Amino acid sequence: MIDIPRIISVDDHVVEPPDLWTSRLPAKYQDRAPRVVRDRGVFHIRGGVFSFEKGNPEGDWGDWWLYDDLVYPFPKLSAAVGFDNLDAEPVTFEQIRPGCWKQKERLEDMAANHVEASICYPNILPRFCGQAFLERDDKELALLCVQAYNDWMIDEWCAGDGHGKLIPLTIVPLWDAELAAAEVRRCADKGSYAVTFTENPTPLGLPSVHDQDRFWDPFFRACEETDTIINMHIGSSSRMPSTSPDAPFIVSSVLTFQNAMGSLVDYLFSGIFDRFPAMKIAYAEGQVGWMPYVLERADKLWEERSDNAFGTNLRKPPSSYVPGHIWGCVFDDETGMANRHVIGMDQICFEVDYPHADSTFPNSKDVATRICEKAGLNEDETYKFLRGNAITAYGLHRFGITT
Repeated sequence: MIDIPRIISVDDHVVEPPDLWTSRLPAKYQDRAPRVVRDRGVFHIRGGVFSFEKGNPEGDWGDWWLYDDLVYPFPKLSAAVGFDNLDAEPVTFEQIRPGCWKQKERLEDMAANHVEASICYPNILPRFCGQAFLERDDKELALLCVQAYNDWMIDEWCAGDGHGKLIPLTIVPLWDAELAAAEVRRCADKGSYAVTFTENPTPLGLPSVHDQDRFWDPFFRACEETDTIINMHIGSSSRMPSTSPDAPFIVSSVLTFQNAMGSLVDYLFSGIFDRFPAMKIAYAEGQVGWMPYVLERADKLWEERSDNAFGTNLRKPPSSYVPGHIWGCVFDDETGMANRHVIGMDQICFEVDYPHADSTFPNSKDVATRICEKAGLNEDETYKFLRGNAITAYGLHRFGITT
């Protein structure tokens, strides 16, 4: 049996407490700030599209987020651990496992699950990179909401007993790259060196990473200069892959990796790593089994089209930008681990995905053991996969984690 070291999970989530914003924003915003109300509701998933009816007297009781003109329910799938039935239906804070949103209970769940440290993405109201704040018209309030979330993340969720166990992951005002850069620097000054960002800005109505005016360069520069890693979660473009409007939800679930795949190719050919040679990015929930062929294809086209006929002027083969720049993560990917030498064993991390439906909690140690044994990982590879690579990528020495 492989001796499994304590896990560092690079993709978990935290359910935002109901008073996160109302306890921090000025009184004049109390009726518009993100807040929670309880109501009955009915959920629908048709053709992979989620919809809901708030206030339906025949529905189940659940908690609902309100923010300006936004009405958004609390779905069971966002806090799935502990539920046997994962039907699409609302839930309340009292129904979910306390570790979803309370620090003490989260730390207890981590200890019981052989997890030493965890990086937690936003979950419900902000979505995975703060899209909710981008979408609201009042950008003054939206910026205050972003800052309030980050202050809570750094000063409460990851502070006290959580220091060095819950690693801060902050958000930025997506609508303004200069403001985003300023927030990266503000958070770095407070001790946060990881930021969540969209896998693809274009579906959000924002300039792409290929933008000729280099819209995002101030943000990228701030991340590089503060040694802040950029994290992109599946679905952070507010769009999921599918094949047809009437395809069942499982089709989209199988194809989620396509979002990470497209983003990776964008970043490789954008020239960003030539301009910012110390910048680091990581993909959450995308797995890595697809990477070997994509990197092979990218390298071959780069070599064949060195005359820039296909719109590339990269200085080096695309795959050469992966080491030290790009990390993927795995929760169950036998194909990826079998081809780890093509990807680079130093670039693959492990995720638990607590408290989502794909989470390996409370059996993450057993799952990690099976993955490592199935792939034939040696002791050094096992260490890198389950914690060493995360320490390097996220600079966790700054939190007292060195080995």
